[in-house]
This record gives sequence, structure tokens and C-alpha cells, in this order.
Amino acid sequence: MTKVIAFSELRKIKDSLPDGSIQKIAEALQVPAETVRNYFGGSSYDKGQSCGVHIEPGPDGGYVSLDDTTILDMALELVETKEA
Repeated sequence: MTKVIAFSELRKIKDSLPDGSIQKIAEALQVPAETVRNYFGGSSYDKGQSCGVHIEPGPDGGYVSLDDTTILDMALELVETKEA
């Protein structure tokens, strides 16, 4: 299921992650850490892959259409754990 989120909100989630979360998500999904960073707006395709993220121009950095929310769901869970 595709989800649309503001780019600024996606970056806010990334910035709220506890230290080491990118690597933790990458290991759980068996993908390079750069792929997870690319999901959050990075652009290192040398070491990582694209992961179904489509950015459209607009206010607050535009909108992001996510083809798969697995990384987002894992990140939100880690943020909630950090805040608890």
C-alpha cells in the first residue's frame, strides 16, 4: 500500500531515531545501511539502492510517496521505544 507523507515529516522521523537505528533497520531487513538512508531522502546509490521512494516538489520539501512502509514502520517503532 502506498503512503504519502511530507518530506519534512519523513526527515523529522529520521532525526528522531535513536543512535544506531539505521544500522539496526538495515540488518533486520538484510539491506545496506545506505539503502535505509536513501529511504529517508539520502542519495547514495553507489552503496545503497532505491527503495520505492518518490519525491514530488511542494511545500515543506515536497511530498514523498512510499511504495513500501516497512522501513517507516520500523523507524516509528524505534522512535516510540526511545520516547517511552
